[in-house]
Formats: sequence, structure tokens, C-alpha cells
Amino acid sequence: MTLNCASFFAGVGGIDLGFENAGFKIVYANEIDSKAVETYELNFKNLKVDNRDIHDVVKDIEFGIDPFNGKKINVVLAGFPCQAFSIAGYQEGFEDKKGRGGLFFEVMKIVEFAKPEFIFLENVKNLMGHDKGKTYKIIKGALKAKDYFVDERIFNSMEYGNVPQNRERIYIVAFKNENSLKKFKWPNPIKLDKTLDKILDYSTKLDDVYYYTKERFRRYSEIEPYITKRNTVYQWRRVYVRENKSNVCPTLTANMGTGGHNVPLILTDYGIRKLTPRECFDLQGFPPDYKLPEKIANSYLYKQAGNSVSVSVIQRIAEAVFKVL
Repeated sequence: MTLNCASFFAGVGGIDLGFENAGFKIVYANEIDSKAVETYELNFKNLKVDNRDIHDVVKDIEFGIDPFNGKKINVVLAGFPCQAFSIAGYQEGFEDKKGRGGLFFEVMKIVEFAKPEFIFLENVKNLMGHDKGKTYKIIKGALKAKDYFVDERIFNSMEYGNVPQNRERIYIVAFKNENSLKKFKWPNPIKLDKTLDKILDYSTKLDDVYYYTKERFRRYSEIEPYITKRNTVYQWRRVYVRENKSNVCPTLTANMGTGGHNVPLILTDYGIRKLTPRECFDLQGFPPDYKLPEKIANSYLYKQAGNSVSVSVIQRIAEAVFKVL
């Protein structure tokens, strides 16, 4: 049985990889960020990403153009932008000045056209409580209005994905068939045995660009006294250093590569350094052979990792979905 997926806000392919590993087939992907598309296409060799604004995809549909070229779409995937609902953002929700809050409704227009048997959505934990719960009530109501049966969970990647990252996200499933939802079972927590030392390299000398030294970082004296332990990850948060005492990495963010905020730091044999883009992708559960473009600046790769998802969590949910469709 082939279950075709159309993916929106596909990013570098984290959700798509999880579903593909679970037995689904990705036949269409849409992503507006050309740098993310480069990473995506480097790993999904047989798929050309639709690199347009989702509004343009919807316009095609309104003019009678099928973006899927006649392919039956069984599943719609959408990790729609979270900044409008994030605690790290301004929490403007549907009133977001950049228009990101309303993008969910563009997804629903595509759902109305494609009529998939299943919809999967991922977003920040704060979506559930945003505007005293009204925002999520609207989202859930929109899905139910299209005759979908909906459920949701908030999972932490370190508890459900066997990756040492403290990352809480809401996962939403919507089935066209009520019996499918009744048979669907959310994954249970699993033991975290992939520790930081299995992902982070403390003993190899890397390129100087990753190290914080007196010569390279003018505020070195503000961080050096606080970064004293190995096998833990610290965060430089502009004005102070915070240690993550649970021996996992704090939530990776899109702006961690810009130099001054949420930068994850570790103490190695060669001094204090920030995590590499590869380490950040590994902490999101991407496989070691997931390729990163060599000609893209590290700042973009950090953004891609922070904007992505924990692949291992997605895959476990997707495997449970596959069993009931």
C-alpha cells in the first residue's frame, strides 16, 4: 500500500524524513526558503521542491491548477511557522504582523482541495495555551469543520525521541475516519540512552571559528567563569550564561547561529566552543548521513536545524499512524 504525502513548510525535510522512514511516500514538498530547499533536495534526490509562497500554491488551486499533477494525496504534512505562537517570539498569533499566524488557514484550503485521509501538524508547545487556549480551539475547530477527528499531544524529544535535547512540541493528528483515530495509539516514553557524549565531540580540535577565546570574543570574561563542566551544554543568552542541569541540550532555536542569543556552548579539551551545525542536526535526530550543503554559511545551517523537528519523534508517531491508515 502506497500512502502519498504532500508536505508544506517542509524546511530541510525533518517531518518528511520521519514519515518516509515509517513507510510513507513524499510526492510533493513546498518550501519558500531557497537555502532550506538546497538542503532538502540534497537529501531527497528524486523530489523537486516547489519553492514558492504557499499563497501562490493556493492561487493555482483557485484557478483550477493541480499542484500535485493528478497524484492522489493521502496525507498532508505541515509544520506551519511557529514564531507567531512561540514564547521566544512576540506571541501575536493570528495577528502576527508578518502574516505567519494565518498560514494555517492556507493549509486548510489545500486540505479542502486534496481531501487527504490524514493530516499531521507540528508546532511549539505554546500553541496550546496561546490566547488562553482560543488559538488552538480555532485550529481544532477548523479541522473538525472539515469532518476530521482530531487529537494532540505535547511531547519532549528527550522523552519520546531518544535525543538529548529538551524540546517540547505539540503534535496534532487529524483522521478522516473516526475508527482510525480510535485505533491510533500515541507512542509511549522511551529511555534516553543517547547521551551528549555520543553526539558531541569534546576531544577533537575543530576550526577556530567555533571557539570562544579572549582574542575572538570581547565578552569572554563574562562567560569563562561559568563554563566549568564537561558533558553538559550551556547557553549564552546575551547577558548571562545558563547551564542546562539535566545533562541534555536546551531547545535549539533558529537564531542560535547569529552570535548573541541562545548560543549553545560546551567545554572541550581545547576550550569553550559553540556546537557545530552537524551536532545540532544530530541533536534533532537526523541520521549521520544526512547531508549538509558545503557552500551554505553556518548561520543558515544553524537556522535550519533550529527551525526543524526531532526526526526520531516524528518517525515514532508516523509509524503509529501507518498502522491504522
